[in-house]
Amino acid sequence: MPPLDILLHLDAYPEATSTEAIDQAVRFAASVGGVLSAIAVEVDIKPPNNRLANYVIGLSHMAAEEERKSREFCTAALGTFTSKARELGVLGEAIHAKADLYVVAAYVAERSRTRDLCIVPVASQSDGQRAVVEAVAFGSGRPVLTFCPGGADLPPSGLDTVVLAWDGSRTAARAMADAMPILRKAREITVLTVTNDKASTGSGAGRDVVRYLGAHGISAVAEEIDGDGRRTGVVFSDYVAAKRPGLFVMGAYGHSRAREFLLGGATEHMLHHVPVPMLLSH
Repeated sequence: MPPLDILLHLDAYPEATSTEAIDQAVRFAASVGGVLSAIAVEVDIKPPNNRLANYVIGLSHMAAEEERKSREFCTAALGTFTSKARELGVLGEAIHAKADLYVVAAYVAERSRTRDLCIVPVASQSDGQRAVVEAVAFGSGRPVLTFCPGGADLPPSGLDTVVLAWDGSRTAARAMADAMPILRKAREITVLTVTNDKASTGSGAGRDVVRYLGAHGISAVAEEIDGDGRRTGVVFSDYVAAKRPGLFVMGAYGHSRAREFLLGGATEHMLHHVPVPMLLSH
């Protein structure tokens, strides 16, 4: 089986992705038999064309300074990545790109379309990386793996346990298919269904998933939780917080309204409460 072709997004504005996050991504790629490339996008900031404001507060100079910082972040992060990836034998490409500040997420999504997986570390809810996660999940046609270094860390030595969320939907089936190369590396897999949530998630919904995985040589067990009126996202986050699997796999739900993409309830909740690394697929 050929190695996974994985892309790591390195944030370059307003702060750089941490060395800790890069190290975790590199080790994850090695543990799943992947080749890891990294992309760092230098931001292009276009200040408003206002002569008075430029004269009074120096908007052009401020923009140029922020661009310089972003360029330096790209260079430093890619240097760290190259060193660590070469050391573990997973080095693919180190890509230094440039894009308008407001289209970085869409640019990363476009570059992810020819990869098996895109990894996006999220240091905090305010660092802009969540927008990249959403853009890749809904705009690339490929899965995205997100984690929070220092909180929801990637496992240091492979995936012992994986939880696959299953509700019988097309999106859940897509997530399962996209996760198959990783599921093959897991020691223990639980197919989790929240019952009494929708018609497709009655008792026994996960049994055919266990059969399907078994047909591909992957051992799994099915587990059901009665939603009991709780939101599915809350049930998921409570479950993974208690079990602490190495990875949580789920279909990403959402719909477009005008130019804004609105996330489904469970997806929105899990992206705000990331207790473990998550693989999302749409």
